[in-house]
Amino acid sequence: MYIHPDDNKIKQILERGRTIAVVGLSDKVHRDSYQVARYMQEKGYRIIPVNPRAKIVLGETAYTNILEIPEKVDIINIFRRSDQVLPIVQDSLKIKPGAIWLQLGIINDEAARLCREAGVDFIMDKCIKVEHARLF
Repeated sequence: MYIHPDDNKIKQILERGRTIAVVGLSDKVHRDSYQVARYMQEKGYRIIPVNPRAKIVLGETAYTNILEIPEKVDIINIFRRSDQVLPIVQDSLKIKPGAIWLQLGIINDEAARLCREAGVDFIMDKCIKVEHARLF
């Protein structure tokens, strides 16, 4: 069973993770994924867009999938429907991120189980922007 991490754990994840891959990051400024990623970028985080239909988002090169990213990723922030999360999490675990974060409204218990077994911090059904603004 999934248990939400407490505020200290969330703050620790946000303090130690400075590079965030955003899966499903749209290049459309009105979309939530864009607004959240822009906020995090403005707060000093490096944003790596993951979107097969985009070339550049927020001034950063976009990648087709997680496995194409050529550098270390601290947090993988996922903006995809709950039923699309599992293969993304499985790929994400291959690159050994510090944490995997499913945005508000995205819930996948199997993904939570896989992350727990792999020893990777996992947050679901919470907005990274809201949590950052609340804790910092």
